[in-house]
Amino acid sequence: MSVSDLLRLAQPPLRRFLPGLIWGVLSAAAAVSLLAVSGWLIVSASIVDSLVPLSVAVVGVRFFAVSRAVFRYLERLSGHHAALGQLARTRADMVRTLIPLSPAGLGRTDRGQVLSALVDDVENLQNLPLRVVQPLAVAAVVAVGSVGFIAFVSPPAALTLAACLVVAALVAIGLGWIVGSRAEERVSVRRAELSASLVDYFGSLDVLLAYGAEPQARQRIERADEAVRRLVTRSSLAEAVAAGVVSVLAGVASVWAVAVASPGLSTGAIDGPWLAVVVLVPMVVFEVFGAVPVAAASWRGVRASAQRVVDVLPAQLPPQLRSDAGNAEPPASTVLRLRDVRASWPHNGTARADLARADLARGDLARGDLARGDLALRDAPALRGVDLDLGVGERVLVSGPSGAGKSSLASVLVGFLKAEGEYTIGGTDAASLSGPALREIVGLCEQHPQLFDEDIRQNLLFARDTATDAELLVVLDRVGLGDWVRERGGLDARVGDRGALVSGGQAQRISLARALLHRFDVLVLDEPTAGVDPEASEALLRDLLEAAGEQSVLLISHVEPPAGTVDRVVRIEAGRTV
Repeated sequence: MSVSDLLRLAQPPLRRFLPGLIWGVLSAAAAVSLLAVSGWLIVSASIVDSLVPLSVAVVGVRFFAVSRAVFRYLERLSGHHAALGQLARTRADMVRTLIPLSPAGLGRTDRGQVLSALVDDVENLQNLPLRVVQPLAVAAVVAVGSVGFIAFVSPPAALTLAACLVVAALVAIGLGWIVGSRAEERVSVRRAELSASLVDYFGSLDVLLAYGAEPQARQRIERADEAVRRLVTRSSLAEAVAAGVVSVLAGVASVWAVAVASPGLSTGAIDGPWLAVVVLVPMVVFEVFGAVPVAAASWRGVRASAQRVVDVLPAQLPPQLRSDAGNAEPPASTVLRLRDVRASWPHNGTARADLARADLARGDLARGDLARGDLALRDAPALRGVDLDLGVGERVLVSGPSGAGKSSLASVLVGFLKAEGEYTIGGTDAASLSGPALREIVGLCEQHPQLFDEDIRQNLLFARDTATDAELLVVLDRVGLGDWVRERGGLDARVGDRGALVSGGQAQRISLARALLHRFDVLVLDEPTAGVDPEASEALLRDLLEAAGEQSVLLISHVEPPAGTVDRVVRIEAGRTV
């Protein structure tokens, strides 16, 4: 995705954007008309004895005063509705783009940068319709309309107004670019560095304190915060200078209008009330036109944010990963069959060096290959020949040493890694299914479940938001957490940031409860006893397998489950089934 593609995505379609634009033009036109009619009315009232001729103008003042506020409200309502709706779609599209990259394709990407891009930078894209396109369009329409209106009253005054508007636009945009463009383009980068510093600090505060590195980490946050503050100050200064220049030109336009139009009083080309209109209209036009410097600054910030988002997203999907494109129709059966399945991770070789060294030990890899700049290690695949069958309702244990490829197999099954070889579900090629369709069938409970800093209810409702409290308690009873939840005060009990208030076993049970709520046909349990005390591992495995009910379960574990809880055992070594 390019920057231009992202900007087009951030701009709402014309049918949703046009109402806000129309209301904005009407609001600005009402403001111009209010001042023009008011000026004409005040001067006319001073030279006319009867109020009867002024009754229309009085009604006009009231109408434009009320309609200005009404149109402004409608503009905000329609404009923000369109922009925020498009923002939600843009962020959802960004997440959908990132899903095929998780967990394999973002291994070298800083979490703080991704967080900043998806939150701050994507949110900043809403300024494109709200603070760039709409204000510029409204200012242009009102400026052209006002110049045309003044031309009927005093052509020389119209020329002066047009000239001042053009100069104001050039000066505001040029001066803002010279003074603040670099600051506005870099502010999103510095904010990302600040977010990364904060994520690293709070995510590993215990380690920093234990090793005495907390002061250095805090200093890094302070330096990043100071850099953001300097850039924001410089950007605000540039915007203020440009706005000041526009205000000065507004005064110049009014004074110049007096100079070129007042001679018409002696010739009868213009009378007093209309001279007041010619002098006052430039003031309110420049008030509307004052949005131009802000729009120019916002445009530079929006473009910088779009570039940041594009930089976070890889230009193309690594060949080792499968895309989410495909057929959404689920297969008739959920029998899994894998034959000679191979897969690789798009990482450097250090994570898979054990596989390459295993090949070297068996003679599958020449020592000369190992000496070529670690090339063999970088290219070592995670899976290199896996055969597996999983029938409906069957329990299969996948065992093997650390680094053998067990978790890689889980990533293949849920569609995070591309499978070379045969991988079918009910006779349907899994590669033909879309990523979401595949993950509707095969669910994964990871080694370290992601729990959100919410209550237990919300952590479960992510799986099925229509579930009632009664259904949530039933599924918690199935995974052995019913009594524990009731003792903690019910579903409103919080789990803490990343499950800090629950144990490893409880986190696994909550993760399984979510999977049961979602009703996957096939459930993959990837090392569910990771982080669990050895004496509690057997009980946890028994409870998890029993709670799965009629679901097919693929248990990936280096811990032997209790006897009689699995139907078969498949062993993987160095990426192969043995």
